[in-house]
Amino acid sequence: MRLTNIAQMVLPHGRVHSYAVTTNGAVNGALPVSFDQGRHVGEGDRAGSWMALAARLPADVTRESIGDAWMAVVARHHTLRTAFSLEGCTLALNQITIDSGVWHEHDVPEGAPTRDVVRGILDANCRPFAAPSHRICLVEPEASALDPRPALVIASDHSHVDMWSLLVLLRDLTIELDPDSEPMDAASPFAEHTAALAQMPAAPTVVTERWHELLAAGDDLMPVFPLSLGDVSTARHEVVEVRDVLDSAGVRRFTARADANGVRLISLAVSLITTVTREMTGEPLRAVFPVHSRHDVRWHDSVGWFITNAILECHDPDSATAAVKEAITLGSYPLAPILEPYGGMPATPGMFAFSWLDTRRLPVQVSPEYEVQYVSAVVPTDGVMIWFIVNDTGLHLRCRYPDTPEARANVGAWIDAVQSSIHEASLVALATPR
Repeated sequence: MRLTNIAQMVLPHGRVHSYAVTTNGAVNGALPVSFDQGRHVGEGDRAGSWMALAARLPADVTRESIGDAWMAVVARHHTLRTAFSLEGCTLALNQITIDSGVWHEHDVPEGAPTRDVVRGILDANCRPFAAPSHRICLVEPEASALDPRPALVIASDHSHVDMWSLLVLLRDLTIELDPDSEPMDAASPFAEHTAALAQMPAAPTVVTERWHELLAAGDDLMPVFPLSLGDVSTARHEVVEVRDVLDSAGVRRFTARADANGVRLISLAVSLITTVTREMTGEPLRAVFPVHSRHDVRWHDSVGWFITNAILECHDPDSATAAVKEAITLGSYPLAPILEPYGGMPATPGMFAFSWLDTRRLPVQVSPEYEVQYVSAVVPTDGVMIWFIVNDTGLHLRCRYPDTPEARANVGAWIDAVQSSIHEASLVALATPR
């Protein structure tokens, strides 16, 4: 399972098809819109707002069986049958009826990578106001290919999925491809999660006050990267770096180090990153920190945007565990009322976000034989976003930052130092118990 983006992902050369489902329009009755959905879709219709996952399927599967399986997946997950619209100046989320689907073949210009063709398909169809805003693509390798397995790309506008959701979609599709599998029940709709969140009691005063303290520390704005990014008053072309920080043996050693310290893997990583940040900037680690809201088991098999944001602030490497726990607490309450005094999330150029996902801990698993790739779009950016993902092959990092000389130098140096620190920590010999 790898992190990549559409400009760097690996796809075989061959024929490219996409499967388009058709709808007969909206069903009466508006659905609730979550805070993060409103923020995302509120930025307007645009290309590159999608997330995707790619996988290699068994060589004997057919387009027809994949199309049928996808229709069953769409029927299972309510959010794939919803679409956004603007009613005057009001954002609305409506249920739509999916009638059927059809495969389309797309021309692959001579010498062009198939990923470029797939990118064009996803940019055109997986947009905030598309109805629906998801699409699957299939790349069938040439007859002479050493690996005959087709590559499937599952993509959707981010308003309907998160990374966990993409795994659910792949798992469900592979189950549907198995002729001996039992029919799957409908998953709990994400709209119900949004409604339940809106009915939660107000956040405790201590949580609201801590949010205000953390924002005040950044001039009432979300955290920014602690080193200069140059002129990011307007979004720049992105630079995306993908690194393998540790191999599987390194993760085992790193885990043993965390266990010996009595902390989780993420806490050890945050501790090291805090030290690096202190040494390079003289400042504490402050970052936007995504946390999931699938606290009830009923949401584990659902598809939707179950990710919200918190602020992670760590002044001392020894307080990493407490800092992570606090960030999770801050992200466990509805953000709309907390951030209302700021007009919503107070984003700013240079914003710094740090994400951690250990897929080994997820209740949803897919076999390594599918060679999964998490794929991001290519978009202009004015901030720094870092994803860490842990799986059976190791610890991997993807970083996106603006293409300026200052960002290339400063973000690159910071990533180098973080990678080196984690690698060195994984090599530290543990004392042998007596």
